[in-house]
Amino acid sequence: MEGGGRPSALQAALLATSTALTALLYSVYRQKARVARGLEGARTVRLDGDLRAVLLEAPGRCVPYAVIEGVVQSVKDTLSSQFVENCKGVVQRLTLQEHKMVWNRTTHLWNDYEKIIHQRTNTTPFNLVPPEEGAGVTVRVMKPLDAAELSLETVYEKFHPSVQSFTDVIGHYISGERPKGIQETEQMLKVGTALTGVGELVLDNTTIKLQPPKQGMPYYLSSLDFSTLLQKHEANVRFWKILTVVFGFATCTILFFILRKQYRHHRERRHLRQMQEEFRQAQERLMREMNVEGGETLKNACVVCLSNAKSCVFLECGHVCSCTECYQALPEPKRCPVCRQPVSRVVPLYNS
Repeated sequence: MEGGGRPSALQAALLATSTALTALLYSVYRQKARVARGLEGARTVRLDGDLRAVLLEAPGRCVPYAVIEGVVQSVKDTLSSQFVENCKGVVQRLTLQEHKMVWNRTTHLWNDYEKIIHQRTNTTPFNLVPPEEGAGVTVRVMKPLDAAELSLETVYEKFHPSVQSFTDVIGHYISGERPKGIQETEQMLKVGTALTGVGELVLDNTTIKLQPPKQGMPYYLSSLDFSTLLQKHEANVRFWKILTVVFGFATCTILFFILRKQYRHHRERRHLRQMQEEFRQAQERLMREMNVEGGETLKNACVVCLSNAKSCVFLECGHVCSCTECYQALPEPKRCPVCRQPVSRVVPLYNS
């Protein structure tokens, strides 16, 4: 604590940082909890012959947030893998990622660094169909790339290490960057994949569409079944809740520490003011009781108890201000009541 009972700059910065982190974590927790509650309240719809009738009965021929499970089927053409034979899909993502080591001038360590230098995603229209054939109902999946979670399977992955000469190595050490190589990855949503879609289900003329919801809720196209997807988000909510509680407790602890210090400081100041007031009242009372003849006695009275005569000389400061009883009652280490300097020794004073 600084003078005047104010928190130090470090304590104030620590409290402000902890409070800001707690508020940020609580905001993330609330957002995750809202998503989990939305998923829990989503309506599960079966992909069968009754689906069209369900949508016809729904307000606006729409289920705002629905869960539907089916198998991926292309509408027309499929996308072929560039590296794997007989691998067909409806979403293809090609990624080139650079891997290198970067010298950290602060920690004096080489740190791994990754950067996507090229990424291309190809899509083709596709439907969700029932696992069993002959149901005669399909759901067109709209805007799959807008999904918050789009499950793509990695079908090809290869790392191309960089070839370096001796001069290249020297140059890399001077520049602080050491290339490791390029990682090439191909991911696909393959035909026949079981997919769980969570979004807005709408009947548009004769076409049933699954599209991003208009309520601000996330859009999912996941290879997990719905119960597993829900459990995953509930576990995520618990993690953020625990993190928020931990940082909140730390913030309360810091605040309690600062308030306790301030309370002790104000209590000491109040006690000091009370002692000063008692001293003033005692001095006034003695002034009223003393007559002119006793004026010399007041001048020689102990400054602590104001009743006994001064009988001690404090060294090294040389003040004569206390009686023997009050000197013995002073706390260790003993200090002069007038100047607060340490008392190395005491010389008795004999009054004639």
